[in-house]
Formats: sequence, C-alpha cells, structure tokens
Amino acid sequence: MENEEGGPTDISSQLIEIVGKDSISNNQEELFIYSRDPGAQAPRQVDYVVMPKTVEEVRKVVLLANQEKIPITPLGGGFTLSALVVPNQGGIVLDMKQMDRIIEINEINRYALIEPGVSQGALQSHLKKHHPHLQHSTPEAPPTVTVVGNALIQGHGHISPRYGVNSDMVNGMEVVLPTGEVCKIGSSSVSPSWFTRGPLPDLSGLFIGWFGTTGIVTKLSMKLFPKPAYREVLAFYTDDIDLIPEGIFEVTQLDLLEDFFLISHEKPDWMDHVFFIIIISGHFEEELELKKNIFKRLFREFKGGGKFTFVEDLHPALEKRFLDVPPLAALAADFRKGGGFEYTGAILPIDKVPEAWKKGVEISHKYGMVCSYVHQVLLGHSVMFGFNYSFNRADEEDIEKTRKALEESNQVTLDLGGMIWKGEVDAQQMTLERMDPNTVQLIKRVKRLLDPKGIMNPGNWEVD
Repeated sequence: MENEEGGPTDISSQLIEIVGKDSISNNQEELFIYSRDPGAQAPRQVDYVVMPKTVEEVRKVVLLANQEKIPITPLGGGFTLSALVVPNQGGIVLDMKQMDRIIEINEINRYALIEPGVSQGALQSHLKKHHPHLQHSTPEAPPTVTVVGNALIQGHGHISPRYGVNSDMVNGMEVVLPTGEVCKIGSSSVSPSWFTRGPLPDLSGLFIGWFGTTGIVTKLSMKLFPKPAYREVLAFYTDDIDLIPEGIFEVTQLDLLEDFFLISHEKPDWMDHVFFIIIISGHFEEELELKKNIFKRLFREFKGGGKFTFVEDLHPALEKRFLDVPPLAALAADFRKGGGFEYTGAILPIDKVPEAWKKGVEISHKYGMVCSYVHQVLLGHSVMFGFNYSFNRADEEDIEKTRKALEESNQVTLDLGGMIWKGEVDAQQMTLERMDPNTVQLIKRVKRLLDPKGIMNPGNWEVD
C-alpha cells in the first residue's frame, strides 16, 4: 500500500516484497485502529501494520527490522485493555490474525497445536464440532481474543480454578527470536509430538509474561481437558467481607468445583452483597447432584462464624450468564455512557482480599464511580482481584479519573504484596521498582541477550 504522498517508502516496498501489498499498510485511517486499544491508555504512534501468513514471512520481517532498527510489536486480538500491543516507539505492528490454522487436535494426548491468530471462538467451535468431549480453558473475553495471546500474558479461563492459569497449560511453542532464528521449545524440540514441555530445561518462561519483548510465538501447543456433560451454578452470599478468605478456603478444600468467582455491585441494591458463584460439573447427573448437596451442606455448617445464604431463585438470565463458556460475569458491571471499561488485574494472596476489597471501594468513591467487583479464585491459592472502573470514552476528564484510579489500585496491589496482571507500562515500572534488584538485572540481561538491538516491543519491561 502507498503512503500519503502517493508512493511506497523504501521500508514499505521491502515489506510488500515480504508479505504482499494487501498485507501491509501505513495509511493513517488504518494505523488509527492500531494506535489504541479499548482501555484508558492514551493513543500512541504506529508506522506500519504488517499481517504475515507464514513463519518465513515473520522471520523476514524480523530480519528487516533488525537491519533497519525498527521496533516490532506482535499483536493477537488486541484486547488486553492496558495497551500492551500499542507501540511505545512507533515502528511495525505485526498483526498475527492471518496465521489462524488449527494444525492438530490430539485427542489421546489431549492437546491442540495452533497458530497465533486462532481465536478463542474458533477453537471452541472446532472442538464442539469435531471433538465434543474436549475443551480448552476459555477466558472471560470477546471470542476474537486469541488463544496464544491469552496464554502468553498468563491469562486465565473458565476452568482455571480447577486446572490453573492458561500459561500453565502450555506444552511448547515455536518462536521466531528477535534475531530471526526459529526455535522449538518443549517436546517438539526432540520429538514429532507436542505433548509436553518437560522434563527439559523449561525455556517457555523466556516468552510467557514478557509482552512480546523476547520473541514472536508462531505455533503453540495447549492442553485440552475433558468436557463434562452436565454443569450447574450455585450462588451463596454474605455481607461479611472478613469471611471471604475462610469461605474461599473451605470451598476450594473440597476440590469439587469447575469455576469459582466472587461478585459484588453497589447498584442495583440487591447486588450489594458478597456473592460466591460456584460452577460445578459432572459426567453423570448423580455426580452433579452429589456435588450440589455437598456445597449446600458446607455453607449450612460453615465454621467461619458468619452467615451465608443460598440463592434459591437465581434469575434465569444470570444463571445462563454464569453457565456460558466463558461466563459473562463482567456484564453485570456498571457501564457508563460511552462504554469504556478498565481494570487492574491484581493477583492477590487470599488473605489480603478483605483489605483490597475495602480499599477498592474507597478508590471508586473517591473518583465518583459505583464500585463493581468480579474476582476469580485461581486453584485456591490466589485471587484475580479486579479493581473495575467504567468511564465515558468521549470524556477526557472521565478517562483521566480512570487512569488515576488505576494508578492507585496498582499501588494498593503492590502494597498488599500482590502482583499486577498484564499491567500497562507505568504499572510495569511500579513493579520493577519493588522487585529484587538482582532480578531486575536478570530481566535486563535476558532481554539484551535475546534482543541485542532492542527492537521487540520496546518500552515494556524496560530497565535502565
């Protein structure tokens, strides 16, 4: 495609040679889309958008970027809300959506081998049609969110309370390194099968959680799990915030649930409680009934000293919302005119939830917002605690309030000994300031070793 002056630039012509004229653009109307995401972060400049179709095209783009010292930002679905795929220093956004093959579904070994453009909806539909007894861990996100992107940012899914976060489910990957080499990680490095990432030196961690600063994943193997025939939602509530840790402990101690999240909204009034939403599943109706009765008994005999009430008549719309895969719990949030929504994904120790809960209410009220909570319990060891903030996208003052609320909730997260999930650049810097200095230097050395010219999504996990 042409630039605004009517002729291809030298970089544009080289990119066209690699991917074809229909897969590269520097037109302003198209760059506009890639200069921002749905969250509250300010827009940033993009110079080129490139949509490769093959690993070889990715490799050649990386080699060109190395030669010209052009930043590259790999993009999956672009829904992180924290501008992780909006370039900090311009350059190329490498949109991976055309690499969307589901290469293999291995039923016996329970894994899917996919390319980075495969969406959550595409994999879910493929499994439902061709492998109905298997499922993958689906995040509470639009169906266009990519499976690979969610795993690489250490995202979670609807079965994370049972099996762990989605990065725990990675068997291996193919990666184009920042210098252009292509390598395989996990069993695929020594075997034709992509069934596991150990027992080998675990190199997957060089690319998980790094926000595209260490390489570009072009294939990924994800674990699949049995899909039960029956599912049901149970809802209990309390008004005692201090009972939350003990309640979580008792529920997860049973080891009988599929999904588990906490919900509270100040408006409407009937939602202004602490709701424990528990999804149970089973391969037989008798199994489901047994689990349901056990949870009811647990809360009747709860030893925490407070009262939990079972919701006997959960509204059918809410029941469907919670049982959908993924559960659409966040739709109950207070969305303002303008439709903006942002949150701090705080990964907190369970015992810190009451304090975080109270601090979050204070922050919401400080900035004139209705407090809205949706939290997911992860394996009974931690909580994805969402400090949720809605705003009007057309109101800059409202957006600025949201940014300040995010900054304060990030601070609370770190003060409570938690970690910020998929944090924006400022949140990353706050984390680095708290981090062990030798760990910070190790991050710097790893980035320098893998990306000697500093072209990969610069500005993220940036160490001076």
